[in-house]
Amino acid sequence: MPWRGHQEHVILGESLRNWRKQLRSRALQFSAERRKIAGGQNLVAELTDFEQQALEVFGIAAVEGHSTSRLCFQIHPGTKIYNWEKYSGWYSLENIWRQVKEFRKYLHNIGKIHPDGVNVIGYSQGGLIARASIQTLPYHNVNNFISLSSPQAGQFGANFLHLIFPDLAASNAYELFYSKVGQHISIANYWNDPSKQNMYFKFSKFLPLINNEIRTYNSSQYKQSLLRLSKMVLVGGPNDGVITPWESSHFGFFNESLDIIPLHKREIYTADTIGLQTLERNGKLIVVIRPFTHHLTWHTNRRVIREIILPYLD
Repeated sequence: MPWRGHQEHVILGESLRNWRKQLRSRALQFSAERRKIAGGQNLVAELTDFEQQALEVFGIAAVEGHSTSRLCFQIHPGTKIYNWEKYSGWYSLENIWRQVKEFRKYLHNIGKIHPDGVNVIGYSQGGLIARASIQTLPYHNVNNFISLSSPQAGQFGANFLHLIFPDLAASNAYELFYSKVGQHISIANYWNDPSKQNMYFKFSKFLPLINNEIRTYNSSQYKQSLLRLSKMVLVGGPNDGVITPWESSHFGFFNESLDIIPLHKREIYTADTIGLQTLERNGKLIVVIRPFTHHLTWHTNRRVIREIILPYLD
């Protein structure tokens, strides 16, 4: 049954706005009370597991600090680190092209400050935003790009979905996401339903474009910009628990029967549509499979930072 239009959208949108407001208020309270200490004990406004997961996935957990940058600096002192926060927290639900446009400008300005080149780390949805920003900057000076558990081939799974739309099932999410209304939501821009590929190509205004599944006048630039990278590092693992399938972090994905088609057997690689095959042939594509790491801990895991991220910051 197709998405039924404006009235249901308004109800859903109002519910989402109310819940977002409540969570943001709770996050601010959590942040403030975290700093209070009485008798050696933290006075913490306890969040439910569900709220904490939602806060973590969408970045509001930055109330506890910028874990990745802090650990990078501790382990690798002297590294100049920039955090882009304009669409942190629930603002990350904004249309993803809008976020790409803003980050691309930010990245371009940082690149001018550091003419010898910069390294970019993108975590979760941020990895998609970072990659698209690189692809749309034809003369970028990004050396190494690290994609940390990012749905590069798309997302199709209830674990992630239920953090935002608790009552929406993966099987019918297309009713919202594959519509003009739905495409205002970032998740919809990379929702990839294997059984609704015609609708995916018709309505999705982001992922099939940056993956060159739909050819446009920008397709050549999207590929050539990635080929300017010195290294593209794709990190993910089978215990992620949120990115579905987890192989999407390596450009693998489901077929229509929900079997996993790995990167090297997908057209995006075999046809070299965005340059992945060329990058690998030249030793520039690094695929890292890291087990026993949950999605919410990639950016705080010291071993991940030390063993996977830091080697590509030098």
